[in-house]
Amino acid sequence: MPRCPWATTEPNITYHDEEWGVPVHDDRLLFEFLILEGAQAGLSWTTILKKRDNYRKAFDGFRADKIARYGARDVRRLLGDAGIVRNRLKITAAIENAKMFLAVRKEFGTFDAYLWSFVGGKPIKMLVRRGFKFVGSTICYALMQATGMVNDHLVTCPRHAELGGIGRASEATGMKRARKQSV
Repeated sequence: MPRCPWATTEPNITYHDEEWGVPVHDDRLLFEFLILEGAQAGLSWTTILKKRDNYRKAFDGFRADKIARYGARDVRRLLGDAGIVRNRLKITAAIENAKMFLAVRKEFGTFDAYLWSFVGGKPIKMLVRRGFKFVGSTICYALMQATGMVNDHLVTCPRHAELGGIGRASEATGMKRARKQSV
């Protein structure tokens, strides 16, 4: 059976086969996807995947506590980093989102508990209401796809069945993979 049609070359094949649609419950990894999905706006996901390691380095391993304290010097540093998308709005959105992420985590215990509470029909637009940036409907849905909140693998794709068929992907599979990915 063929995989989803967008996964035809690297790094998309590896991302599709190992990450896309796997339920993520690790706060750091959820934050990473939030930042990367925002950075992808208007660009191809392949571009972001190729820059992912650079993002990890440039954004302190996606440690929200550090990013939330970024100031003007950090923004200038990031704008000069050819390894990431050098867009001021996306960079400042990442910093603001780190602050919002920490506020949500303080209120709900984990960002995971908050984000996954939207599965089952509640609109993820609450991120915008809380002050998150670069989280329009397209980005939010891409985040939900990437982190396994919805299973959008084609029914003919082997990953569809592996991740639990229609709807929300298997929690057990996701927890195992999330732990592996966060190491």
